[in-house]
Amino acid sequence: MRRLLIFVLALEFLVGCGSSRSSFSASRKYSPAILQKDYSIYQQLLEEAHPSLYWYTSKDSMDRYFEWGREQLKDSLTEPDFRKVLSFVTAKIDCGHTSIRASKKYTRYLDTARIARLFPLSLKLWDDTAVVAANLNRRDSMLRRGTVVTKINGLPVTKIVDSLFNFIGTDGYNTTHKYQTLSNRGYFGALYTSVYGFYFNNTIEYIDTTGQLKTTIIRPFFPGPDTVTRGSVITMPRVPQPSRKERKNLQRNSVRLLKVDSVSHVAMMDLNSFGKGFGLKGFFRRSFRTLRRNKVDHLIIDVRGNGGGSVTNSTLITRFLADQPFKVGDSLYAVAKKKKYSRYVQNDFLNRLFMTFFTKKKSDGYYHFHYFEHHYFKPRKQNHFDGKTYILTGGNSFSATTLFAGALLKQKNITVVGEETGGGAYGNSAWLIPDVTLPGTRVRFRLPLFRLVIDKNAPKTGRGVQPEEFSGPSSEAIRRGADYKVEKALELIKKDKDVDLGGLRN
Repeated sequence: MRRLLIFVLALEFLVGCGSSRSSFSASRKYSPAILQKDYSIYQQLLEEAHPSLYWYTSKDSMDRYFEWGREQLKDSLTEPDFRKVLSFVTAKIDCGHTSIRASKKYTRYLDTARIARLFPLSLKLWDDTAVVAANLNRRDSMLRRGTVVTKINGLPVTKIVDSLFNFIGTDGYNTTHKYQTLSNRGYFGALYTSVYGFYFNNTIEYIDTTGQLKTTIIRPFFPGPDTVTRGSVITMPRVPQPSRKERKNLQRNSVRLLKVDSVSHVAMMDLNSFGKGFGLKGFFRRSFRTLRRNKVDHLIIDVRGNGGGSVTNSTLITRFLADQPFKVGDSLYAVAKKKKYSRYVQNDFLNRLFMTFFTKKKSDGYYHFHYFEHHYFKPRKQNHFDGKTYILTGGNSFSATTLFAGALLKQKNITVVGEETGGGAYGNSAWLIPDVTLPGTRVRFRLPLFRLVIDKNAPKTGRGVQPEEFSGPSSEAIRRGADYKVEKALELIKKDKDVDLGGLRN
């Protein structure tokens, strides 16, 4: 009888799951009443719990943006359209850690749905320039990598970029992060389609190899048909599946990897995350021991793709390089512990428990994290690296990565190479960042609970950590697939050592 009961309950659960999935419709429209209720919860949580809501945007301005968003909810909207309204308003906070996410059901739908059409171009964007970085339509002989694009469907690229910037959050007034976000593979096309709609024929104005202004029409990329066609031409050999251990090592190596040239005594460390779960503590200890044993005197640390993660990890590697004690920041605090709509906040009980044990409410009414406000971290003595170090940064260098680069910026034997970091140099809002799930639409948004001021005496410019040796993109460098930031670092090392460093270029 017990087995039969379990079987019936399991069957009911599976049928329920199946009917739930089959009943989900990506084109479902939500009534104005549902949208407005969700929006009210969204606004109130931001107003009572976000520590930096008015850091870069005045309250009067934010109030106007909030009101604008509410005015858009007078008719029924689909989830993507609702998220577009929320993204526009959220971007005005100028906080790179506050963002809008799809509902879990919509995310599962995107993971399993057969995508019918994609904008085919990935663009590298900076200042007033847009260059083709990749073209999904491989047979296209005109819009190849390195081609400068001037207009899309009759609109100048500069005007399009200005419009898309309205939906991208960043720390302060940092545009480097916005340009880089649009340049990340697939992002420009997805946001462009969301804002401007779908075009079956995209008219592209571009500059050809002779410098002439020309126009061509490109169609969307269809993954299904193109994949089938490609597969019929090229037979892919069967490759043995890697073991669980091998998959884990591949995943870790995609995040952190050390390459050493024992002849020239130069090393390069790829570090794409400070997140937990990648064994970074052991990796750092082994790596700096390896540097000492191989007598490495020049080190390149690539954090261009590092979006941050655990401050414990970023602090540890800083201790292997810093020549004097350093602090994480001058102030770190939350503005609220209890919230009216706490039931919609992920891990709210645990977050409040954390504040109870690790913070103290001071006379300003805020909950200060005393340890990080006062503690100085000392450089590690064992396997400390005293050679010349070149830290490669860019618009994707964010959050804890900005702490890492900023702490070492002024040290004599360390040079920051590349572009401005995406994360704010003065500070950010992060630390605990729970998801909030709005009850009606199930749309989620990230709500940072702590404000970190790194250096209270630094100018509040709203910009990232600035490189000491700038290395930015060019259409020529993109055309030949050059890693111009690595090239710049190797050029600086070559001047210092006058040796051949070709083995570290790839």
